[in-house]
Amino acid sequence: MTRRVVFLLLPGVHLLDLAGPAQVFSTVGDFGHRYEPHFVAERDAVDSAQGLGLRTTTTWPALTGDDIVLVPGWRAERLTRSPRLTEPAARRLREHHASGGTVASVCAGAEALGQAGLLDGRRCTTHHELQDELAERYPRAAVVRDVLFVSDGGVITSAGIASGIDLALDLIATRHGPATAARVARAMVVHARRNGDEQQASAMLRHRGHLDDAVHRVQDLVDARFAERLPLAELAAAAGCGERTLTRSFVRATGLTPLRYQQLLRVEHAENLIAGGATVDSAARAVGFADARMLRRLRARRPACPNDPPGAR
Repeated sequence: MTRRVVFLLLPGVHLLDLAGPAQVFSTVGDFGHRYEPHFVAERDAVDSAQGLGLRTTTTWPALTGDDIVLVPGWRAERLTRSPRLTEPAARRLREHHASGGTVASVCAGAEALGQAGLLDGRRCTTHHELQDELAERYPRAAVVRDVLFVSDGGVITSAGIASGIDLALDLIATRHGPATAARVARAMVVHARRNGDEQQASAMLRHRGHLDDAVHRVQDLVDARFAERLPLAELAAAAGCGERTLTRSFVRATGLTPLRYQQLLRVEHAENLIAGGATVDSAARAVGFADARMLRRLRARRPACPNDPPGAR
């Protein structure tokens, strides 16, 4: 199945806002999930903020609910000086979202979503230097501060520049599973999410910033089969060592035991399902828990995240 990802480019687009997500959706094709890119603008060419001219098309492809429209950001000291969406472009964004499609933005691209009316009543974010102004311009939006990205009802907004990579990897994880996203991240040499003020780092990436190949192999196995029962003996066999050696190596590399790592993946995947409307009980079963009690206990231990929707706990 081929999906489409449309990059809506406005004048002065930041190259990395565009190139980061574009690379993610290109690389995932190497793992069996093809995304067909389309670069759309109001004119046949757009100048980037870095001075490189970009060839575009003015023709939108036919889209389905499986497709993505992403608006990369541009250089903007103030959002009031941002380029304006034309009404046809704004209508395209609204129609795609209304049909069940995903609409996303990077950095100042949140302004375009605001112009289209897609931020009203939703949580969102943008570059930390633009958050106050975004909140002023769109008072019906709930601006979440100092996080990498926020997903709310099919509208995903991310912070500055390189956070578009994190947003795109999260989309891959949600659509195709954490194992695929981990493989894409490793292929791009993005073994761990950036730190700083970001508070919703994915376990599959946060614990990949090491050089132990045996532990990476075990993580690949757990990523692919996190919903299954995985005896330590089976994991040790995959690593080519004894159970005690694996546990020591895993803790040294990641700070977690293999079981705790698997539990984190289960909880994060369950959180995605719950955010999408699943009940706690159904999410618990989907990620491999016998019932919801263990999921509730593990979620209660997790520090609250600014992206948690009201009542998520």
